[in-house]
Amino acid sequence: MKVSEVGSFLNGIFPPENALDYDNVGLIAGDGDTEVTGIVVSLDLTSKAIRTAKEKGANLIITHHPIIFGGITNLTTGDYVGKTLIELIKNGMSVISCHTNLDLTDEFGDLAIAEKLGVEDAKPLEGAVCGVVFDLNLSDFITLKEYRAVVAKRLGTSGIITINDPENKVNRVFVQGGAFDEDSIDAVVKAGVDTVVSGEIKHHICVALDEMGINTIIAGHSATEQAYLPKMAKLLSDKYAGFDITVNYNNEVSSIL
Repeated sequence: MKVSEVGSFLNGIFPPENALDYDNVGLIAGDGDTEVTGIVVSLDLTSKAIRTAKEKGANLIITHHPIIFGGITNLTTGDYVGKTLIELIKNGMSVISCHTNLDLTDEFGDLAIAEKLGVEDAKPLEGAVCGVVFDLNLSDFITLKEYRAVVAKRLGTSGIITINDPENKVNRVFVQGGAFDEDSIDAVVKAGVDTVVSGEIKHHICVALDEMGINTIIAGHSATEQAYLPKMAKLLSDKYAGFDITVNYNNEVSSIL
């Protein structure tokens, strides 16, 4: 199979037209006519992802975040973007990115985070930019202090930020991976959510939500979105049986599915 065939398959699952206006998705760099020798799935295109691909004999990297946003005025080894793209191309590799077109496909985005948090009945929240909502349905009272420990352990984050009273209750949770979009606030309030979990939340938004009686848990952009990677890898391995699909985690040893 060719790189372009994998791109077409992913476009069918995550339509490029669903991406937000500022975004850059699809084949970002490389040759669509190249035969694929193996695939690495990574949150970002980094030197580690390229090194992992070389070790595994893979020539296609699929990322969530595109390395190119906006225009490029030069391509040199003097900065991260140029250095990484030059290394990618020198090694005969290609990179395809599925970003906000994936974010807006809940099954592979926020539902994946909810599943990692141990929740099986999360639902997309109507009116939110993206994100899912669920009830903990616990017979015992759980505090924010207790729940942030659950989030930290299950997402493997190095730290949690909250500004709320640690004794506040947690029952109805809204999860939005990456960065929380304030355009989702009205939907969150209307749904009776008492706790928002996201990778990034601006401080003034945390303060505003606290005044509305809503807790915020900031778990880290990478920690929330790395939950997407195993699901993407399984999608590819189910489609392309026999190909090595390697998951490159930012802070863990790569694993092969």
